[in-house]
Amino acid sequence: MGYMAPECVTTGKASKETDVYSFGVVALEIACGRKPIDPKLGTSKINMVEWVWELYGQGKVIEAADPKLCGDFDEKQIECLLIVGLWCAHPDYKIRPSTQQIIQVLSLEVAPPILPSKMPVASYFSPPVSFSILSGDTGYNTNSSQFISSSASNSSPSASLLYTN
Repeated sequence: MGYMAPECVTTGKASKETDVYSFGVVALEIACGRKPIDPKLGTSKINMVEWVWELYGQGKVIEAADPKLCGDFDEKQIECLLIVGLWCAHPDYKIRPSTQQIIQVLSLEVAPPILPSKMPVASYFSPPVSFSILSGDTGYNTNSSQFISSSASNSSPSASLLYTN
């Protein structure tokens, strides 16, 4: 994943949701003081979003704060910015916040959301046309969704967003 919204890669189209994703990455860059992808940082830290999400899941998200700040920051504000960054960079565009929600959380009017402890992986599965025609039923309903949460390091490109009735 990097700095481009996952659905933008598959659809080739930008949207409000892809803009929110980009905002999340920028928020994380500001809070962490680093680039979204930095191969010089070692395998566990190359992808900033994955690294911050891993720290979040361990209850140590504050450790992602820019070390150049030397701890000279309001912990609640940095933690809020990091969580909002993750929320905006959520792999599933339907889970990303609205601009109004972002403003409410960043201004500390509303508590930050509780995110999954492991970064979810969303990729979309469409059965082949011939399968849909033969079965008469696609086996999924796009109006309600469930996603599988797994760490990005253990996921494969075939991990999918499951649709259930």
